[in-house]
Amino acid sequence: MISTKGRYALRVMVDLIQHQEEGYVPLREIANRQEISEKYLEIILKLLVKGNILQGLRGKGGGYMLIRKPEEYTVGEIIEITEGSLAPVACLEPNAKNCPRKGTCTTLPLWKKYNAFTHDFFYNITLDDLINGRF
Repeated sequence: MISTKGRYALRVMVDLIQHQEEGYVPLREIANRQEISEKYLEIILKLLVKGNILQGLRGKGGGYMLIRKPEEYTVGEIIEITEGSLAPVACLEPNAKNCPRKGTCTTLPLWKKYNAFTHDFFYNITLDDLINGRF
């Protein structure tokens, strides 16, 4: 399940696209428009800055802004930055330990296919697609 952190991160990114002409957008303005507490929004924005998809500036005139064009952001990368891996089972996590049942696991093909489906779905939708209803 995608938590509020992932869902709000997508809303914030769309908000920043809609206000990118304003330069750095203050956290307070985003929080007010999106009806997200400033404290919780700060956590989300820090994750997005740490994930190198936003730039933040402190002080007067500060706030947050996109560092790429909307068509260069995928929904998948935003969700994974805020939620972690979307892998449905531990053995498909990035850097997972080699499972001793890997060669005999009858359910592994199912989980691999599901993992590929969800990955491809989210990574093939850009923020530009999202704001323009093309998905």
